[in-house]
Amino acid sequence: MRSHLLNDLTAEHYRRSVTEGVERVAARLATTDRPFTGVTVDALAPRIDGIDLDRPLHDTTAVLDELEEVYLRDAIWFHHPRYLAHLNCPVVIPAVLGEAVLSAVNSSLDTWDQSAGGTLIERKLIDWTAARIGLGPSADGVFTSGGSQSNLQALLLAREEAKTEDPGKLRVLASEVSHFSVKKSAKLLGLGPDAVISVPVDHDKRMQTLALARELQRLTEDGLVPMAVVATAGTTDFGSIDPLPEIAELCAQYGTWMHVDAAYGCGLLVSPTRRHLLDGIERADSVTVDYHKSFFQPVSCSAVLVRDAATLRHATYHADYLNPRRMVQERIPNQVDKSLQTTRRFDALKLWMTLRVMGADGIGRLFDEVCDLAEEGWRLLAADPRYDVVVEPALSTLVFRYIPQAVTDPAEIDRANLYARKALFASGDAVVAGTKVAGRHYLKFTLLNPETKASDIAAVLDLIAGHAEQYLGDPLDRAC
Repeated sequence: MRSHLLNDLTAEHYRRSVTEGVERVAARLATTDRPFTGVTVDALAPRIDGIDLDRPLHDTTAVLDELEEVYLRDAIWFHHPRYLAHLNCPVVIPAVLGEAVLSAVNSSLDTWDQSAGGTLIERKLIDWTAARIGLGPSADGVFTSGGSQSNLQALLLAREEAKTEDPGKLRVLASEVSHFSVKKSAKLLGLGPDAVISVPVDHDKRMQTLALARELQRLTEDGLVPMAVVATAGTTDFGSIDPLPEIAELCAQYGTWMHVDAAYGCGLLVSPTRRHLLDGIERADSVTVDYHKSFFQPVSCSAVLVRDAATLRHATYHADYLNPRRMVQERIPNQVDKSLQTTRRFDALKLWMTLRVMGADGIGRLFDEVCDLAEEGWRLLAADPRYDVVVEPALSTLVFRYIPQAVTDPAEIDRANLYARKALFASGDAVVAGTKVAGRHYLKFTLLNPETKASDIAAVLDLIAGHAEQYLGDPLDRAC
């Protein structure tokens, strides 16, 4: 079994095995003609359940053959131009190369004596991102597993920085369309069920600053402590960007921590044409970025940035076996001092490889392309009498609803849209997402693939309408 350990004696075995795996994936990429096969849980589960993990195949080729059957053949392919569902991007090749390198070397980014150059590369990328945001010379941060963890850490810091000895008085303000991880983080931090206050949004799904001002004033008058305002730069459902400069003014007025969840909108940091949409983000106390959304990186690749590096002390714990206090005096850089995680992958390498091969402008131009496509898609929807589109996109998300001419019952229209989404997924021809707006069911395109064309959007809209019309025209087929 030692022949499977990666070391100097097995380098050739490693090369052959990885090459064979890469060739399988490359073959699938080259021949995939739709984003999904439409396989059902009932069809796929028995195949996997029937595998006896205590009886290995002892042959890489045989295992890859089996993997074709249980995974690769029915994988959902985000690179396909008609995958239009969630915030999943196609990935760039330099990042995939970085993934291969980091997996093989297997550095752990918690301490210097486990990562050395990896530590310095991650720190360089944090400094680069903080400079792009404009956080100033005292900024710092750390890579995380994703936006949810970044938001959790930011709110942990905000809680610790809040000037109160009574956690029951702490409140977090976020828009009614902010990410669910804000409420989840509040619960994990031991805050009460009423700790997160939802601030209304305007027609464009942006936080209403007048409503925010009223809430901040009310909290102060009631003797409560607004520990943080979470502004969103790219909401999950609508891609909307809250009015960051106005929110920053209010946070400064009330001495409240300003966190910007830019997990989705962080691609604007490298946009050659749309960077101004993030004006005001430079005044944040903390920022979430997800490179694995709008920087075209493989999952996971995210970070939390802070204006004042000293605030990261709230995540610092020392262990004699890992990062004893003397290392601080010796100026040994240990990233575990800043992180909620201990063992941590070298995900920063993927972004490093991408920037060194493509450059920031290259990434930004790709993100600009999908934002341009969303504008074109919005015009198609706005001109199509079959559809109601919610808001003009700020980024690359479109939320819309099929509206049949002959049906006026909102509940029946809901069921038609739900059926259309399910039928489309089952066909494998395209994958779209769904959400609710004012209690009604809507469909959603999240456009993150520069290879998607307006013709793809038009074709999928026709498919959706066809499935919805089939549902409405056949009363015997109403299973949603």
